[in-house]
Amino acid sequence: MRNTDAGRGLRHESVSMSRRTLVAGSLALAVVVAGALVAIFALRSSPVPPRAALVGETAVASMLRGVPQHGTALGSPTAPVTLLEFADPQCPYCGTWERDALPEIVAGYVRPGKLRIVFEGMAFLGVDSGTALRTALAAAAQNRFWNVIALLYENQGVENTGWVTDSLLHAIGGAVPGLDTTRMLADRNSTAVGDAVTASASLAQQTGVNATPSFALSRKGGPLQVVDAAGLTAALDAALAR
Repeated sequence: MRNTDAGRGLRHESVSMSRRTLVAGSLALAVVVAGALVAIFALRSSPVPPRAALVGETAVASMLRGVPQHGTALGSPTAPVTLLEFADPQCPYCGTWERDALPEIVAGYVRPGKLRIVFEGMAFLGVDSGTALRTALAAAAQNRFWNVIALLYENQGVENTGWVTDSLLHAIGGAVPGLDTTRMLADRNSTAVGDAVTASASLAQQTGVNATPSFALSRKGGPLQVVDAAGLTAALDAALAR
């Protein structure tokens, strides 16, 4: 688990997994125009990075196939219980949970319509966190958020080593059926994505979340209850039994 403080710049600290940027003269003008044309041509002709080899492509597609997505929400909007997941794309403990626990949660609770999961993205570990999170949130506009975030966790690298590369993002986009990768990458710096990042950080502060991954349960719009990852299944069963 990773510690974060949403109210003070989202600092972090490792804890045990067990808890969890007037031309003068015609000659000068011609030079400027020619330079601009060269720049435009170079931009249009710049090659797409080679597609990186991906891990988990088949498993992610199988886990999510047929499960409804809307924005950062996974599962039926009429599910009686909602689970908020607060996580950073770079957090190794978040990655472990996504790879090991999420498939069983989706199969046992989300797919049958019992549970809806909403991802609340944190980006406090470094530049790669922000790049990865914004890319996934851009895919949310196409209702492919969970495919992208799951593949990011499947291919997660060591924190702040520059592992969130253009080639990786192009590969992930190309591996998601129905996703317009060009649109996703263009939308990363949109106002909507920025607003989503801010909203999640604010909600984490309001909920008292100071670590990732963290979880909060709510039944049919009721109050949120922060639950420990180790007792998540029991908490889900208890919420469903009420």
